[in-house]
Amino acid sequence: MVAVAVVAAAAVLTGVGAVWFLRDDDGPGETAKRYLAAWSGGDFAAMRALTDRPPADFATRFTRMRDDLGVTGQHYQVASVGHAKDGEAGGSYRAELTLSGGRVWTYGGSLSFVKQDGRWRVAWSPRVMYPGLEEGQRLRAARTWPDRADIEAADGSSLSGSPSGSVQQLTGPLGPASAAAAKKLGAPYRAGDTIGVDGLQRQYERRLAGTPALAVQVVDAHGTPVRTLQRFGGTEGRPLRTTLDPKVQSAARDALADVAKPASLVALRPSTGEILAVANKPGGYNRALMGQYPPGSTFKVVTAAALVAGGMDAGTRVGCPATTTVGGRSFHNYQQEDFGTVALREAFAHSCNTTFARLAVDRLGQRRLGQVATEFGFNAPIIAGLPAVRASFPDNKDDASFAAASFGQGQVLTSPLNMASVAAAAADGTWRSPRLVDASLVSQAVDAGGHRPESPHRLRPAVERALHSLMPAVVSEGTAAGVDFPSGTAGKTGTAEYGSGAEPPTHAWFIGYHGDLAFAVIVEGGGTGSEAAAPIAAKFLKAAG
Repeated sequence: MVAVAVVAAAAVLTGVGAVWFLRDDDGPGETAKRYLAAWSGGDFAAMRALTDRPPADFATRFTRMRDDLGVTGQHYQVASVGHAKDGEAGGSYRAELTLSGGRVWTYGGSLSFVKQDGRWRVAWSPRVMYPGLEEGQRLRAARTWPDRADIEAADGSSLSGSPSGSVQQLTGPLGPASAAAAKKLGAPYRAGDTIGVDGLQRQYERRLAGTPALAVQVVDAHGTPVRTLQRFGGTEGRPLRTTLDPKVQSAARDALADVAKPASLVALRPSTGEILAVANKPGGYNRALMGQYPPGSTFKVVTAAALVAGGMDAGTRVGCPATTTVGGRSFHNYQQEDFGTVALREAFAHSCNTTFARLAVDRLGQRRLGQVATEFGFNAPIIAGLPAVRASFPDNKDDASFAAASFGQGQVLTSPLNMASVAAAAADGTWRSPRLVDASLVSQAVDAGGHRPESPHRLRPAVERALHSLMPAVVSEGTAAGVDFPSGTAGKTGTAEYGSGAEPPTHAWFIGYHGDLAFAVIVEGGGTGSEAAAPIAAKFLKAAG
């Protein structure tokens, strides 16, 4: 077969050389048109059918070329077709390939045609794929990743290599990408690339990793570069600044140091919703963000807010008997305490279950309490910068179930992060969706269901005033009065039953605020909030300053 010289597209445009423009007929031009259309669409079977003497690994070669170059888009078009003579012809094409990062590489290629059995086919040669390509050689885009950007605390210090296991859990580890992970990420990722496996490293993979520099190369069978055809610069990764405060985080970690049971502490800045600290003990499970627990009496913050919004105030006289019956079910106070008729402030401070069960049914109703719960973030997506469960206040089937829900039992579920946001709302008078990263990153994020973060909810002034009276009373004269808190601390204890039996085990809660610092503490199976969780909170506040 006589070799036909490559005629570039530029030659066609300037009239240099003996060239015919493509005509819509059954000659080599039509074969070129069909061949390049199939190549553009990745239809290698159709290409093979139009090829004379294709190698056995024909499709594999073209698939590997596409994959090794990291092609995300390709277009091949006929540039020219020469005179046919003695059953042979030559032509040229123009290739435009979009590589990772939207970088476009173009080149001019050549085709030779041969006519057999009355049909024109492309004569096979590795040079069909790229001019001058020899047998055993292939094309690839060698990638050089930039140094990975850092994840930072709020003060700009690096969180990489933090001694805190809880911080490492938030940032997440790095590891080699599996084939499935690389496919999900898409170009420029390939199996084996270093990626974020979990946490913020995974959530903000592309931001932190940047994009690699590319060098389009011809390589031999061993992968050794023969020559470089084109270079593209990469882009540096961008650091991720978190809202974590190193001092507050250290205080949270130390507060849990001596706790024997699984526990968690979350701290927020009420005025902004910024997450200042997240501590879990032991590690391995981020119960602070993903744990779901009954909130127990810490939910009385929400029920009290609903009662005040309905016309009551901290001084309204209410009954706090040892027991009360609602919907045929008996409810009792801790250790059967009976405080008689007292101000709402005192009933809240002493955590009277009977008071809230009775008032919720008689004065609120499910619909109203559900509305107020929503104002404190229940049933709303939490998009903090990392996956986090939403607090749940579901409908209840009867008055007895609703009465239990009014003080955080029944089907009510929440996380330490959710309850820290409740305390933050009480402190600042506005519920804000908590966040771990810059507000601009969170505002554009969506959860798995496509939901965006909730807008802030401003509490009614009367509700804010009442909570500023009720919650300090818990510390000064109520269930947490025996704990050595810093002056100015406000809070709420919670002892949340779970499991079954006449005396079911309980999780210990304490939520509260001190100045522009709100927090939630839970000790799984810890007993009472005043004995297990409140001392942890006090230790934390003293260290956090």
